[in-house]
Amino acid sequence: MEIFEQLMGGFATAATPINLMWAFLGTALGTAIGVLPGLGPAVTVAMLLPITAQVEPTASLIFFVGIYLGAMYGGSTTSILLNTPGETGTMVTALEGFKMAKSGRAGAALATSAIGSFVAGSIAIVLLTLFAPAVADWAVQLGPPEYFALMLLAFVTVSTVLGKSALRGLTALFLGLALGLVGMDQITGQVRYTGGVLEFMDGIEVVLVAVGLFAVAEAIYNAMYEGRTVSTMNRLTRVRMNRSEWKRSWPAWLRGAGMGFPFGTIPAGGTEIPTFLSYATERKLVAPQYRAEFGSTGAIEGVAGPEAANNAAATGTLVPLLALGIPTSVTTAVLLTALQNYGLNPGPQLFQTSEALVWALIASLYIGNVMLLLLNLPLIRLWVKLLLVPKPMLYAGIMVFATVGVYGMRQSAFDLFLMFAVGMLGVLMRRFDFPIAPVIVGLILGPLAEAQLRNALSIGEGNWSVFIERPLSLALLLIVLLVLITPRWLAWRRRA
Repeated sequence: MEIFEQLMGGFATAATPINLMWAFLGTALGTAIGVLPGLGPAVTVAMLLPITAQVEPTASLIFFVGIYLGAMYGGSTTSILLNTPGETGTMVTALEGFKMAKSGRAGAALATSAIGSFVAGSIAIVLLTLFAPAVADWAVQLGPPEYFALMLLAFVTVSTVLGKSALRGLTALFLGLALGLVGMDQITGQVRYTGGVLEFMDGIEVVLVAVGLFAVAEAIYNAMYEGRTVSTMNRLTRVRMNRSEWKRSWPAWLRGAGMGFPFGTIPAGGTEIPTFLSYATERKLVAPQYRAEFGSTGAIEGVAGPEAANNAAATGTLVPLLALGIPTSVTTAVLLTALQNYGLNPGPQLFQTSEALVWALIASLYIGNVMLLLLNLPLIRLWVKLLLVPKPMLYAGIMVFATVGVYGMRQSAFDLFLMFAVGMLGVLMRRFDFPIAPVIVGLILGPLAEAQLRNALSIGEGNWSVFIERPLSLALLLIVLLVLITPRWLAWRRRA
């Protein structure tokens, strides 16, 4: 009852005209930022941090959180329509969403994305309201062995599920892991695999590789092979879901929300792990009659589940930020800076010293989530107009957005050459049927997994038994073995 009263007090603050204006501006700007490849909520919030000197704390934090949630929504739009993820968390959406767009179902893909984001976001906000301290307390009890086992599970699941061959999936994963090793060692400071190129000292940007493999590769591949392939990308049948798609979507939304929120509360890779695991789960659980749609014409479960997981995880990252002062993503790290600019220190005492601000912020999440749904559903008809743009202009536009986005990150001409080189690698991978997603997973999680592995071995004084002495770590490793062994055992049984 006390929580309900505090939440109602938060709504009273968040629903004032000025705060509603900031919430709308944040969600609208976030949606636009999510659509643009290369940009993201972290960059936008960082650029707008100076407004903290002019705007009172509650309004500016509502604005920043609106940008964060809006970017999660907006990033799915270009992933579905143009195979160009605006955010790393929407890369999985491109796998099936773009195929749905090419087969004339862009409207259904955008609808399940928007509604799934709303459903998962609402569930995650309720969980944040009720269980923030308890979930955060549980999350910080996990140690390096558990984190490493969790990332190993993500590696194996993504590599064996995506693509038609486990060997090709693992090859793509190891390519991503190799790219992730380039730069300075996080622990020793040793420079590795740079080839004497100074620009590689800071490592290879994930967004650069994602834009290169998805957007640039898509544009170049179509320019090279457009005359040899028949594409239905410009054919549009409808802009909403039918009864069958509703029936297939809602279980995926619930499963995605259930996966995304816990992952958001722990520093184990942000939105990427739950979206990939959600995709793998939906691919395993899909009804037999729809199984052939995965990887061919596009399965709606492959959009609904990852989008729900993406938005639930994004909301989940606010739990450790507010309850413990621990940022588990780049954007929440920038939000932590914004709080500190006001002299506020997130953590258990924040709920006591700044109770009104915290509950107004939580209440604004409910308001912003509704705003995003009302903003995105009417725009579906507008977004699908992108499919009517002539292909030469469309792909030229993709290249322009990709170039501007990547150059805007560091104002480096070297990044542009690297982006086009990665794009050509993406063309080769598409040509020879290698999955792209494991490259991104390896690049994002490789350095994190390496750091957790070394920290775990330090805890165990160099003894590898540290991974089987802890129950959760052992359980995760057993799941990894099951993921590797079960498909091969079932295939052997079928042959026998």
